[in-house]
Amino acid sequence: MKNNFTRRNFIKLSALSSAFLGLSGFTAPVSRETVLEKINDLSKSPIAKGKSVIGLTVPPIKQVKVAFIGLGNRGIEHLKLVNALAPDKAIITAICDVQKVKTDAALEELKKSGHGQKPAVYSGTLDIWKEMIKRDDIDLVIISTHWEYHTTMSIEAMRNKIHVAVEVPAAYILDDLWALVDTAEEMQVNCMMMENVCYGDEELWLLNMAQQGVLGTLTYAECAYIHNLRELMFSKDYYYNMWRIRHHEERDGNFYPTHGLGPVAQYMDINRGDSFVNMVSMSSLQASLDEYSKQIESTNEFYNRTGYKHGDMVNTLIKTAKGRNILVQHDVVTPRPYNRINALAGTKGYHEGYPSRLSLVNIDKGHRWLNEKDYKVYWDKYQHPLWTKLKEGIEKYGGHGGMDFVMIYRIIDCLNNGWFLDQDVYDGAAWSVVAPLSTISIELGSIPVKFPDYTRGKWNEFRELGILKNI
Repeated sequence: MKNNFTRRNFIKLSALSSAFLGLSGFTAPVSRETVLEKINDLSKSPIAKGKSVIGLTVPPIKQVKVAFIGLGNRGIEHLKLVNALAPDKAIITAICDVQKVKTDAALEELKKSGHGQKPAVYSGTLDIWKEMIKRDDIDLVIISTHWEYHTTMSIEAMRNKIHVAVEVPAAYILDDLWALVDTAEEMQVNCMMMENVCYGDEELWLLNMAQQGVLGTLTYAECAYIHNLRELMFSKDYYYNMWRIRHHEERDGNFYPTHGLGPVAQYMDINRGDSFVNMVSMSSLQASLDEYSKQIESTNEFYNRTGYKHGDMVNTLIKTAKGRNILVQHDVVTPRPYNRINALAGTKGYHEGYPSRLSLVNIDKGHRWLNEKDYKVYWDKYQHPLWTKLKEGIEKYGGHGGMDFVMIYRIIDCLNNGWFLDQDVYDGAAWSVVAPLSTISIELGSIPVKFPDYTRGKWNEFRELGILKNI
């Protein structure tokens, strides 16, 4: 598509910006206006190929037939949770992974459960998933491969009229994100990015409070993915073909924004009355991977390797149509304890996570954090009813403190009841696009860039979140 960012025109854009910034290798001057025009083109929406899937519903599916592509670290956990809902709410009809050892492990897991599920098995080649999605006994496919395959697999599944639940991020190239939106609209099927943090206990509680006006008018948020993954990134076994560190070797940017940004977007009604407008990203010095590479085994292909492109910390600042600011951080290499920050400011109150703390103007004029007793009053009053409803399953099956179970339950339950899903393809695209836009911003000297409007103007139409309506 003409107006979208691709690898090829990114090189052209980089050359233009380099000339404008006075870098070597260019003799002809390039105006600031030319550079900005190129950047602004990135935000233009192509002509729709179908109708909007906002609020898309399908006839109730009493028993959702589920298939899996990718049965590694995340895929096997999703399989366990879907299996927990069998046979009343769902059944697993097919599984796929390039490694037979993964499909064998999945079959063993299903055998242990005693539900008697015997899905068709596909493994051995990189393209074997294409055969699986041709089946006529799949309602929903759960995609948990590494990032490069998310778009292709999602699109092919949708073209076979299969609903898609895909791991985060939905895509990391602008063209791919528009392709997901266009295909969902054309085929009239769901494409939901599985942002599990939106189903966290704290996040749903804070969402409930924000939507009921406890914090007043929302003005600002901070969020993050801060998770020291250095050891896992250098592991030869944890990420298939060490795919994650290869991204750090090849590019810079806010690679994994959705864990922090997804909940914030829901607090602020993004795509439901407000919209991301523009953003700017800044990357720090890269040092952690260079230094850590000297400590790993000499047999590792990344031993003593230097020159990783991704800075240790990437900060992204987003402006919304209503004038709100959102700071998104990405740091997976420094020895900082895990943190998503989950800070939300309003005219009547402020919340900050890790640990969860709350300040309200009606208690000591907001000059202190609520004490344990006062905090518990608000925790109990605004606890999301879904957590109460699913308490037994959360305790039994867990998954990141229960959020994984709640997420899988919600996807299946919405399809069981014919409800629209909690997140749609526009949400997945808006949250994921921070990754490629941050790369552009950093490449061009931390210049502001505009967000595409995946809703094509429908973002300013308020609509209630399903997670607050259909329970």
